[in-house]
Amino acid sequence: MTPPLSDRDLVPDPTHEAPSGHSAEQVALSTHILSVSATLVGVCLTVIGLIRVVERLRDLRTIEDELLALDSLVFLFAAVAAYLALRSRSLKGYRRLERTADVCFLVGLSFMAVVCCLIAYEVV
Repeated sequence: MTPPLSDRDLVPDPTHEAPSGHSAEQVALSTHILSVSATLVGVCLTVIGLIRVVERLRDLRTIEDELLALDSLVFLFAAVAAYLALRSRSLKGYRRLERTADVCFLVGLSFMAVVCCLIAYEVV
């Protein structure tokens, strides 16, 4: 039986050579953006489903589900950009795609916080 992984095991070894000449820190950032963005797409879809249930039970119509659908597309774009950055063979392409993924991720998080405030004040 293998021992459980610790947080230290999840951080790439900086002495280990990353693919395509990228540093381990760069690869770690793109990997985190990819995994968290993909997870947040699922979170958006789950909340959309919950909002639809509440809308039908209370016989009301809100805009939050449409906003979350848009937000899920922003997170999807961030995940795709991070994936393409990891697959990039050139350092210049990698940096451009990673920056795109980073900006999309931060825009998606900010937009999600705004939508959460709308949900909190409209539904409750």
